[in-house]
Amino acid sequence: MLRAANSALGILRGFRGGAPLGEGVVEAPKPCLQSKHLRTAGWNEGSATCRGFPRKTNKKLCQKGPCMAENILEMRNITKTFSGVTALKNVNFAVRQGEIHGIVGENGAGKSTLMNVLSGVYPAGTYSGEIILDSKKCEFHTIKQSEHKGIVIIHQELALVPYLSIGENLFLGNERGSFLKIDWDATYQEADGFLEKVGLRESSHTLIRDIGVGKQQLVEIAKALAKNVRLLILDEPTASLNETDSEHLLDLLRELRSSGVTSILISHKLGEVAAIADNITVIRDGEVITTLDKQNGFSEEDIVSAMVGRSLSNRFPKRVPQIGEVALEVKDWTVYHPLYGGQIVCNKVNFNVRKGEVVGVSGLMGAGRTELMLSIFGQSYGVDISGKLFLNGRETVLKTVREAIKNKLAYVTEDRKGNGLVLSNPISKNVTLARMDKVSIRQIIDKELELRVAAEYRKKLNIKSVSVLQEAGSLSGGNQQKVLLSKWMFADPEILILDEPTRGIDVGAKFEIYTIINSLVAEGKSVILISSEMPEVLGMSDRIYVMNDGRIVAELKAEDASQEIIMRAILDSEKTKGEKSEGEKMKGETWQTN
Repeated sequence: MLRAANSALGILRGFRGGAPLGEGVVEAPKPCLQSKHLRTAGWNEGSATCRGFPRKTNKKLCQKGPCMAENILEMRNITKTFSGVTALKNVNFAVRQGEIHGIVGENGAGKSTLMNVLSGVYPAGTYSGEIILDSKKCEFHTIKQSEHKGIVIIHQELALVPYLSIGENLFLGNERGSFLKIDWDATYQEADGFLEKVGLRESSHTLIRDIGVGKQQLVEIAKALAKNVRLLILDEPTASLNETDSEHLLDLLRELRSSGVTSILISHKLGEVAAIADNITVIRDGEVITTLDKQNGFSEEDIVSAMVGRSLSNRFPKRVPQIGEVALEVKDWTVYHPLYGGQIVCNKVNFNVRKGEVVGVSGLMGAGRTELMLSIFGQSYGVDISGKLFLNGRETVLKTVREAIKNKLAYVTEDRKGNGLVLSNPISKNVTLARMDKVSIRQIIDKELELRVAAEYRKKLNIKSVSVLQEAGSLSGGNQQKVLLSKWMFADPEILILDEPTRGIDVGAKFEIYTIINSLVAEGKSVILISSEMPEVLGMSDRIYVMNDGRIVAELKAEDASQEIIMRAILDSEKTKGEKSEGEKMKGETWQTN
């Protein structure tokens, strides 16, 4: 009976979601390892770097003996279209065994689409071209089939179940035990082993919801290792991580490279890609522009030029500040955690922003920046909020989001997909969402007016879409961010709070967002910019507040600020907090003695 159950389990696993795992893999002619790689518009005759494409063999190189490591992967002439729009056009891409290969490009360039083709998210038959893995032609109809061959993709939106334990998530769909019963002892024992491999010091019994995003990324990598990964694809793995967690993740990728695991890294953080990748492929408008080899050397400026098709000598557009009167001011603003009673999240915060000014708010993750701004925006966060809020010199109480919008405040959330946009709705409905009354007559929406407004903002912010009727969820990250900005610009605010406005978008889209910010303050509006990227805060702000542990620990003029000074302010505040805690402890001990 047990043998029959195991046979049934094998059949189910083979056919889950599509054809049996062994099907669709056929032998392909083995490519010459000395052939030249594809660069820029075609074959680079002068290149001596071997990429494994079976064309124009270099006999001189072949005579000299073996060249660089064999390709584990080749994708040949991949073309993919959506509703007549070409997302990938004759893409040729190769990855060597045991390397970290970076893929960069603007939002909508086709990076994620290419990896979705490779991993079976877009099944064979929905695209043209060939996938060659270990010198064999492969056709993946399901993700399960690609995973069976050792290809595992980790998407930017992590595929973890928050109310299951780490161990349960690790083997979800890959359970330990028999067809009739899960072996929980083996599950958690093996899970602890994989957590140790990725350097995550957490019990495998811990629920996913109880660990941070950085640790969740490590769980995803451990999950990939549990599937015997050979080719690991990471899509924007550090987009939501702080600097410490990002560095730990990159160190782990280096360790995996040393153990023979090949990685493909998609990221908009060009500094990270340049530091860790052995080769970088640049994709623009669905085509491979160039592949940069670290052995030949390249700069971050080389990557940017290839990505956007032009040189961005200055990442931040110039602006001549014309700063006016104080638009918003808070005094002694204190906020308590909504769930953990007595825990102070913002502690007697004082700050202001003037008309025509960009005020940056810098700090490490968990400093309380988002919580502070949400509590100001109609008390959207926190309980027992105290302190005073002044708008244009007049004390104001904003108890709801509706009141905040009415008083010309806007908050552009850091989570555009979860809290900012209705992804299943078209652009037109998202643009007018914050002020539907402006496109309504007697509480009935004027659809023609709604479409005209959306079309106006689509043109004004250069939103790349088929039309304003296109669903927001089908747009690239940069264009989604522009729709979110349009939504709040249509609300006609005087004060805009921008929380991580360029997270997860490319360098070209960032420049466009910066230009929009400059145009807003040129109109006399006030902008509060929260960003975890210090160069962004330094490059865009007129003044900078530094937050740590729910307190403002420094206020700096832009010309006086630097990354070192900001970090020093944070570290000094930690030191002061430690000394204060020690003093309070000694005071308590003295009181007890008396």
